[in-house]
Amino acid sequence: MKQLFSVLKYTKNYKRYVVLNVVFNILFAIFSALTLALVAPFIQLIFKTDMVELNRIAALGIEPFHLSGDYFNKGFNYLFAKLIVVKGKEGALLLICFAVVVVTLLKNLSRYMAMYFIAPIRNGVVRDLRNKMYNKAMQLPLSYYSEEKKGDIMSRLTTDVQEIEWSIMQTLEMIFREPLTIIILFSIMLAISLKLTLFIVLLLPIAALCVVLIGRQLKNASRRTKETLGQLVSVMEETLGSLKIIKAFRAEPHMKTKFETLNEKFYKQSVSVYRRVDLGSPLNETIVMAILMLILYLGGQMVFESNGTFAALFITYFGLASQLIPPIKQITQSYNNIQKGLASEERINKILDAEIGILEASNPQSFTKLQTGITFNAVSFSYKKGDEGYVLKNINLSIAKGKRVALVGQSGSGKTTLADMILRFYDADKGALLIDGIDIRALKLNDLHARIAVVTQESILFNDTVYNNIAFGLNDVTTEQVMQAAQIANAHEFITQLPLGYETTIGDRGGKLSGGQRQRLSIARAVLRNPDILILDEATSALDTESERMVQDALNKLMEQRTSLIIAHRLSTIMHADEIIVLQHGEIIERGTHTELFQKNGVYRKLCDMQSFG
Repeated sequence: MKQLFSVLKYTKNYKRYVVLNVVFNILFAIFSALTLALVAPFIQLIFKTDMVELNRIAALGIEPFHLSGDYFNKGFNYLFAKLIVVKGKEGALLLICFAVVVVTLLKNLSRYMAMYFIAPIRNGVVRDLRNKMYNKAMQLPLSYYSEEKKGDIMSRLTTDVQEIEWSIMQTLEMIFREPLTIIILFSIMLAISLKLTLFIVLLLPIAALCVVLIGRQLKNASRRTKETLGQLVSVMEETLGSLKIIKAFRAEPHMKTKFETLNEKFYKQSVSVYRRVDLGSPLNETIVMAILMLILYLGGQMVFESNGTFAALFITYFGLASQLIPPIKQITQSYNNIQKGLASEERINKILDAEIGILEASNPQSFTKLQTGITFNAVSFSYKKGDEGYVLKNINLSIAKGKRVALVGQSGSGKTTLADMILRFYDADKGALLIDGIDIRALKLNDLHARIAVVTQESILFNDTVYNNIAFGLNDVTTEQVMQAAQIANAHEFITQLPLGYETTIGDRGGKLSGGQRQRLSIARAVLRNPDILILDEATSALDTESERMVQDALNKLMEQRTSLIIAHRLSTIMHADEIIVLQHGEIIERGTHTELFQKNGVYRKLCDMQSFG
């Protein structure tokens, strides 16, 4: 039961709206029961009793209160008889009709106000959950995304969060409105006839059992459906991001088959889920209706035995009992929707409860400027803790302030991982990475990232203007500073030739620009940060000769008087480095200047001869 209502924890910031929703749901339940309580006895009295009898009943008065069907029967008879005697049958009928209209209006107004106050809860929870999940997604380590599909994460951020919204509304109604309606109805019915009500109480658990059995299956089925939807979104995301390759390799039939297979699986699972949801309500309505017919039979016998004196109360009783169907039906639907919400909550919690891994120290030290340099002190690292297959093994490396150090080696030798450790995307399993003699884990992450700039092989740009891409992540920059950074990066000339200059939108991932132009924008972005530490991850490897010359010239300007770590793909990029580090299988096997290593005639010389370092 605790798990059933677990989604309510998301409403803790909306207590005022929850209270108002509950209040109006209570009023709705009261007015719903009152509508029938007004009509049935009055009709019995007005059509079957002459004025002499009405005067006699009106003269009896009301007995002292006691909980029994007889008390309510006499009480209703007295009130309505008094009304008919005073106003006449026509006047009394008019007043009762007006009263029913007013009560119905109040009932529906209460219903609307309950929904009015639940709207901020539903949408507010969705907003809060998405914000929370998005923030958590940015805090999670890169290793998390190597094991998860982006499409599945996107599905959790959208579809699963929306399911929580619906589940919250259903939960609030299932806890407050529907049970309260049933309690009020049962209270009146119990006062009218204990015997008939006991029959209902004993038989209703059959309907409840059906709800539980269907709901249990529904939760598991819904979870599987969400997982398949995540896979489906992943395929769509991969397709849209790789259309050029798909078309070039004529892989459209393969991708079409893959998508349609998953889509068919999702279709079948969705049909199964909907059938389970749709089964609960009619099944329970049928059971409840069978119970009502039994009550009609038993109540009819009681009317016969009382020579008609129980007729008015039984009309009221049966009318109230028939009103049990809508709330029981709604509880069935709510329970099933809550089960779907619980399946979505489990998927959402996989993100929210995921271990961040890279945590800031409780009292971190500020880092405002690089003073001496960077030191790898016997650093070893593996992606999976406890895995003996270390990506980096016993790395000892010092990068003095203002020096350029290049990393070379075949693909998979650990170059990018070593550079990522300076950004603290990963922490060392053994040894320590020191900056100015301080363990990197003791520094403020924001301070660290503020002093580092990265230029990667793939230019990571955004579907925004040139200006916003260069100024990305910075708030207090001027147009002059952005233009100056573009000039240093040899980008100003081509930017001014764009249709709207610096205000030109460059398309998804900068698709409207050439590779060299995109890379020079990335360099301009790095220049504008004015970093102390510069990481170049194969920044020219994907460029043609002319673009490489312009980009390399921009990089040389960027590296002036900065501490640089260069992951090299081409010889021209690293020839002038102060030290070249040769990595193989996560270990340093050679180190020195270009001239020194070339003369050794070792691994570096072979790499130079091949003109490719992976």
